[in-house]
Amino acid sequence: MMKQAFFSLALAGAVLSASPALAASDTVKMTLKDNCAVTIKLRPDLAPQHVERIETLAKQGFYDGIVFHRVIDGFMAQTGDPTGTGMGGSDLPDLPGEFTGEPFERGTVGMARSQDPNSANSQFFIMFEPAPHLNGSYTVFGQVTEGMECIDKIKRGGGANGMVSDPDKIIKMEVVEK
Repeated sequence: MMKQAFFSLALAGAVLSASPALAASDTVKMTLKDNCAVTIKLRPDLAPQHVERIETLAKQGFYDGIVFHRVIDGFMAQTGDPTGTGMGGSDLPDLPGEFTGEPFERGTVGMARSQDPNSANSQFFIMFEPAPHLNGSYTVFGQVTEGMECIDKIKRGGGANGMVSDPDKIIKMEVVEK
């Protein structure tokens, strides 16, 4: 019995020390037009794989210069597609959904995906207003804690799909080291 308890504790310790979510800085900073700074508190407690992906891509400089290709007034601003079309992603494999009961409120950051719930890759969106119809169907991985006024200034798209001509972009996105 003692051997089994020790093994369980040792295994738990190994899993915890190897967990990328526990090693995460839990914060990213985006610089937008006019040097406007946005701070996003990441939520590895809700979506450890998505947080790890965002941090990995940010550290690679993947998001630097990426446009907000789809922006719908009163709803959200979407970015993270290197093609700017809404159809692209990183070279990394898609992620399985990490759905929770966390609500989509103003400033919530969620992962974009196709109709396949396990297709999130690099695209994400930031909510202008609450959207309860997304709750439980999309992965929440962060919350804007500073700079929501910068998000409010992002150029809006036209039509029902919100595609933006001459869109605003992320100047720089970086992981804030602890």
